[in-house]
Amino acid sequence: MQEGGAMNPEFILGLILLLGGTIASAFPVPRTYLNRLINLEIPAWGLLLLMLSYNEALALLTFGGVTALSVYIFVRVIQKKEASG
Repeated sequence: MQEGGAMNPEFILGLILLLGGTIASAFPVPRTYLNRLINLEIPAWGLLLLMLSYNEALALLTFGGVTALSVYIFVRVIQKKEASG
């Protein structure tokens, strides 16, 4: 954040992407697994921009961790869903 309480453009855009991406991932229009997987990347980019307004190293580590973890969990859910159905 900048001095004096003003917000960075990265911070504002990150919040918008994080909130919009979370809503898009929770309520996808075509309810396919591929669409949900793609929609998971939108909040991850929002989180990257949010953390980028604080620290570059923190942003890269957070983006890598969130992306890897969310894709792994979502692929496991898809595998279990296909195995049972």
